[in-house]
Amino acid sequence: MPKPLLLGCIADDFTGATDLANNLVRAGMRVVQTIGVPNAPLSAEVDAVVVALKSRTIAPQDAVDQSLQALQWLQGQGAEQIYFKYCSTFDSTAQGNIGPVTEALMQALQTDFTIATPAFPDNGRTVFKGYLFVGDVLLNESGMQHHPLTPMVDANLVRVMQAQCKSKVGLLSHKTIAQGATAIQEDIANLKQQGVRIAIVDAVSNDDLMRLGPALKGMPLLTAGSGVAIGLPQNFGLTPTPQASVLPKASGLQAVVSGSCSQATNRQVAHFKATGRPAFLIDPLNLKGSWQDLVKEVLAWAQGHLASGPVLVYSTATPESVQAVQSQLGVEAAGHQVEQALAAIARGLVELGVQQMVVAGGETSGACVQALAIEQLQIGPQIDPGVPWCHAHTPMGSVHITLKSGNFGTDDFFTKAFSFLSPHP
Repeated sequence: MPKPLLLGCIADDFTGATDLANNLVRAGMRVVQTIGVPNAPLSAEVDAVVVALKSRTIAPQDAVDQSLQALQWLQGQGAEQIYFKYCSTFDSTAQGNIGPVTEALMQALQTDFTIATPAFPDNGRTVFKGYLFVGDVLLNESGMQHHPLTPMVDANLVRVMQAQCKSKVGLLSHKTIAQGATAIQEDIANLKQQGVRIAIVDAVSNDDLMRLGPALKGMPLLTAGSGVAIGLPQNFGLTPTPQASVLPKASGLQAVVSGSCSQATNRQVAHFKATGRPAFLIDPLNLKGSWQDLVKEVLAWAQGHLASGPVLVYSTATPESVQAVQSQLGVEAAGHQVEQALAAIARGLVELGVQQMVVAGGETSGACVQALAIEQLQIGPQIDPGVPWCHAHTPMGSVHITLKSGNFGTDDFFTKAFSFLSPHP
């Protein structure tokens, strides 16, 4: 029988799950990522499991229900500590889902305190005096204010979290974090005396996260982006090892499927197109009729180009274009139709022989993984911070796949990603 889990993780989208799994693997943990809540116990001996949900933008109560199901399964595997993972841009609305899920998990675990921080300095996400920065600008000036599903118009995370929670939300300031674990634990005790149950945590560097790590040892529930993960394996006596990220050799055709409309992904699409590689734009307004016909058209087009190198299929667009589409189709209808089409295209590409695939965007990744009937992912080498290659089995055969969060990756991500896989000799 496998040993109990050291760390059980619940992620609110699929790209975020691989982002977290990537940081845990790099820090020395053996990790399996599951797609949804598994139906059976663990069969392999690992240190951590990341259960990937597609709960970021669904109704708050549905997100709570799914997260509690994941918690119950992780507890059944003996998880010593629970980690609720959300986006490093704190993607949410005034109703949730970060706050409601956090409070539900706290109640289920019978704990009266937890932390919350999306800080991920390697990707330019830092928190100072409770304000979230993306690079050098505040969250609400970063482009996230135009997000089609979860527009972020306030960078003050204490305010954002408090709006979603019944519990009192406070702040663990950078002044405290800089003093190390003892000072952090003392400040936590003071906050609890003041009635604070959830504390936003400042962190502007990896050193801050490493100082935070020891103070979190034994805390039943952590909530964070993936950055906090770098300081946790040390609490279990684990150290980094390159063997944790070895994948099978890669082969097959190559493709990129992009549904994210973030600024970073827009630049990545532009860079790929500038190289002269084939690219096919999915126009959501063309999906009002039979999107199945469009899928057939895209796959016929791809079949003529795949042999000569990677192709790109994308619905990525500017905020203005997204708003125009949403005004005609409605926010939910526009997103759902594009997801359906891109997911069917991803499955069709694999049926055509694509075995190396980049998928951009959290919602798109969730739809594509489900369409490919992937149940587990083996986490491999990092391409850019927070974005690893993974290996998975599908009914059509095994694939190497990377699930890229919309805001992650350098401008040349789509063109350089395939060079990180070891080809067959």
